[in-house]
Amino acid sequence: MKIGIDITSIIYDRGVSLYTGNFVLALGQRCDVVLGLYGSSLPKNKRLETLAAELKGKSSRNKVVIQSYPPRIQEVLWNSLHQNSIKKVFPDVQVFHSWDWLQPPDKNLPIVSTIHDLAILKYPETAHPRILKLHQKSWEELKKRHAQIIAVSQATKRDIVELLHFRAQDVHVVYESLPQEYIQVGQQLTEEKETALKKKMQLTQPFILCVGTREPRKNLRRAIEAWWPLRKEVQLLVAGAAGWDDTEELGQALKSPQLRFLGKVSDEELAVLYGEAELLLYPSLYEGFGLPILEAFHFGTPVVTSNVSAMPEVAGNAAELVNPESVESIRKGIKTILGENVEAQRRRLQKMIIRLQLFNWYRVAEETCKVYHKALLLHQGR
Repeated sequence: MKIGIDITSIIYDRGVSLYTGNFVLALGQRCDVVLGLYGSSLPKNKRLETLAAELKGKSSRNKVVIQSYPPRIQEVLWNSLHQNSIKKVFPDVQVFHSWDWLQPPDKNLPIVSTIHDLAILKYPETAHPRILKLHQKSWEELKKRHAQIIAVSQATKRDIVELLHFRAQDVHVVYESLPQEYIQVGQQLTEEKETALKKKMQLTQPFILCVGTREPRKNLRRAIEAWWPLRKEVQLLVAGAAGWDDTEELGQALKSPQLRFLGKVSDEELAVLYGEAELLLYPSLYEGFGLPILEAFHFGTPVVTSNVSAMPEVAGNAAELVNPESVESIRKGIKTILGENVEAQRRRLQKMIIRLQLFNWYRVAEETCKVYHKALLLHQGR
């Protein structure tokens, strides 16, 4: 089977970019497909070329095609002018895998599209109106073309069916996995480097870790309120880029050296933070998947997370699940983990290891290939 894949998201420094890179490498190695990669690139960005080289080095597939356009040009060509057919670049492509905001103009081509979450619809204040409109137009196009949709969790599938009104039989759950970049960072971190990073970040006391861009749905205000009575026992460190909530102002008002905002951290710094934290506090109100849960599990760090949205699917019985809208529930989860004895810690670690093994790129590739085959069969039957 010959699959075309839009890898536009590779150029962006965010979780979807890591997902796309890992997904394409896994697919190229494990599935009986020939890949045609059709993506956007910036003049100074070499990620597409790097990915192509990795594929050729690691995959036995004999054909890798890359066609690059600046992102804005590609958006205009596809979404507005409906020009620049995939078939011109990759004539024998049988199925095209897109992402949920940009669709190729080829009408007589089976489409598979991945939707990671519907945060842009549930929290429209977090996105520019033009971006929201772009997504909405793309979703309607996917429905009209009877696309097969990949959701990264059952929670996201429910949202897609209920909010976007796709047919349930056209939406398939394929869970994410931990990007290899995170695993490699931990493996490559030397003792000297780790010591230097601990000193740089002033990790001299026990601490709870919160991660992610600061925005209202991350629920950081309640996390701070839940931790506050425990501040003499343990610090709260917040790692993530500034967003559009007022939690840093709250921290300044509290004026406690036990509450620290670290800003955006490097992958190496994040690895050290996970390794040293007493627990990850992740009481988000909404996630399409919840990758930080797997990140924490990888470093053997206990997790307190929400009992809503996709978080329970990822965490299973390996984390403390709490009501994210209840400060008391969040605090109880924190106390439970901080109060565990050695035997309880050992049992929890074993659960984390087992849970982590359920999410792997081999499974992602295999299950995605099944969706490709279904899309092709349905298209041939029309």
